[in-house]
Amino acid sequence: MTEQLKQLEQLIPACMVQKRYAFGRNISKIKQLMKAGKPFDDALFRLSEQMVKNVELAQARLDATPHISFDDSLPISQRRDDIRRAIDENQVVVIAGETGSGKTTQIPKICLELGLAQFGLIAHTQPRRIAARSVAQRISEEVRVELGNEIGYQIRFSDHSNESTLVKLMTDVIILAETQRDKFLNKYSVIIIDEAHERSLNIDFLMGYLKQLLAKRKDLKVIITSATIDVEGFSQHFDNAPTIEVSGRTFPVETLYRPLLAQSKEEDDGEENEGDLYQGILQAVEELEQEDSRRRQMGDVLVFLSGEREIRETSLVLKKANLRSTIILPLYARLNNKEQNKIFNPISGVR
Repeated sequence: MTEQLKQLEQLIPACMVQKRYAFGRNISKIKQLMKAGKPFDDALFRLSEQMVKNVELAQARLDATPHISFDDSLPISQRRDDIRRAIDENQVVVIAGETGSGKTTQIPKICLELGLAQFGLIAHTQPRRIAARSVAQRISEEVRVELGNEIGYQIRFSDHSNESTLVKLMTDVIILAETQRDKFLNKYSVIIIDEAHERSLNIDFLMGYLKQLLAKRKDLKVIITSATIDVEGFSQHFDNAPTIEVSGRTFPVETLYRPLLAQSKEEDDGEENEGDLYQGILQAVEELEQEDSRRRQMGDVLVFLSGEREIRETSLVLKKANLRSTIILPLYARLNNKEQNKIFNPISGVR
């Protein structure tokens, strides 16, 4: 029986991370029963059965890992071997990449390629709910699986993941909430903190928590991704973790400036009134429409605003204008999924 217990102990690293501690504790209990001369055959049989099933589950997750291919046109592809090696050899890696580098979508795929989803989930956090869902959708498309299965996401009031999920996108709020139920985050084998440079309270709390957790969970890997600012700060926080910098990908940008000024009347003191924000946006969109007609091409228009109320008001103004071949799509966090998803389904010939 002692030999059988040794075999079970050697089997623990082949089990899912979430069950390893419990299996180790059960082995210790069986040893205590043996030492006390109490019956232990049933407990040993049940434990052996559970561990074999768990090893089979881990192997099934590895076998279910989809074929991974990479877009060589993305700048991150030039550093893929370096990133793969750093993740494989270190517990924490800091990856700095400019916008357009491809780090958000390609790093989880590198982790899948390394087999890191075999024993636990790859968590991938985003600061915003819309980003969590859209990144999950993009990765699922790239690895050719249905969203909600191998690639899933969870945001407030909505969990699109299941037992077969390998990569799970989520907001940092979600994973922080999980620490209340599972302080060791045993479901996860990798935690990717994306857009860490935004330095929200949630991100700062999470990085502080992970710093303490890493000493207790040597099997957990943490990947911090950031813009190219404050990379050394993140590295020092995690005991001088290795850093890798990835260049961005740029496109030609033309900057036009139009002052937001009233068109008709002036104040008594001769100064011009500040123009109406919504009319200014409408005029800018109309100018872009004219420019597109001149160039004989139609482009979409993205308007950034400071809050939900401004988004609603701007949407109403633009809809009333009856712009030619144009659909107005408001987008903010409280909007339901069906309405938010409209931005990911472009219609040919329509702005």
